[in-house]
Amino acid sequence: MNSESAHQRSLWDDAPAEPEREADAPAPPAARPSPRILRVTDLNRRVRSLLDGDSVLSDVWVEGEVSQPSFPPSGHCFFTLKDANSQVRAALFREELARAPVRPEHGMHLIIHGRVRAYEPQGVYQLYVESITPAGAGDLHARYEALRAKLGAEGLFEDSRKRPIPRWPRRIGVVTSPQGAVWRDINNVLRRRYPLVQLVLSPSVVQGTTAAPAIVRALQRLYAQDAIDTIILARGGGSLEDLSSFNDERVVRAVAGAPVPIVVGVGHESDVTLADFAADLRAPTPSAAAELATPDATQLATILARLRDRATAALLGR
Repeated sequence: MNSESAHQRSLWDDAPAEPEREADAPAPPAARPSPRILRVTDLNRRVRSLLDGDSVLSDVWVEGEVSQPSFPPSGHCFFTLKDANSQVRAALFREELARAPVRPEHGMHLIIHGRVRAYEPQGVYQLYVESITPAGAGDLHARYEALRAKLGAEGLFEDSRKRPIPRWPRRIGVVTSPQGAVWRDINNVLRRRYPLVQLVLSPSVVQGTTAAPAIVRALQRLYAQDAIDTIILARGGGSLEDLSSFNDERVVRAVAGAPVPIVVGVGHESDVTLADFAADLRAPTPSAAAELATPDATQLATILARLRDRATAALLGR
């Protein structure tokens, strides 16, 4: 090796080593924004807003079984609606309760129309009920037959309990809705057939969950009066749900316990209620009830004319 090559190699060998480059250091983490802290009221309000904005939950139909219904003095109804796996709280306010075809009872199967909302004060969601319908006619019919068997076993429907309707009544009490066509029909028939009779209207609602106690009160008002000869209890026709007040045990017992004869007339010939069975006389319609409760003035005039003729003939024959 010549001296020049050795000199070059020694220059490279003795050169200081290039310092190693350090790896890039990670960037410091970005500062996290401060969390938005909600008050409990704000949280519940936001949940309520989400539920109110849901097109399905704001107009929902739900089927289930009623459990533990309560009826506080406010007139509202609160209950749990459940199936085999779940349950939800439900609120039926007094205005809707008054229009409902049936009063919610424990174990009753209902189809409910309403909306789901959050109740902010308690942080729960519940079903706000707008209407209720029995889940099936079979359920109502089963209850009808069960009550019919129960009251029949007590003898409330026996023919031996039936009293004759007074032939020449002076005062007839009428329990029905004053706003409906039924009252007009009864009034017209009685005025046409027997204008001598005095009518005493004891008004009552005849449909909805408030109807049964209202009918009982209307009957009791007539029971407390003197010189009522006959009572007519009547309403228009309808479905089994519509007629539920006339199948209510309270109404049936009030009819059976009347101090004077009662004629019950409901809607159509095919409508037969438990109140019909308890009455002294069942009429196929309200108008027929008015006819059966009174004599025909035309027939009365004919009878009087015959009596007059007989009296005249007897006097002339002397």
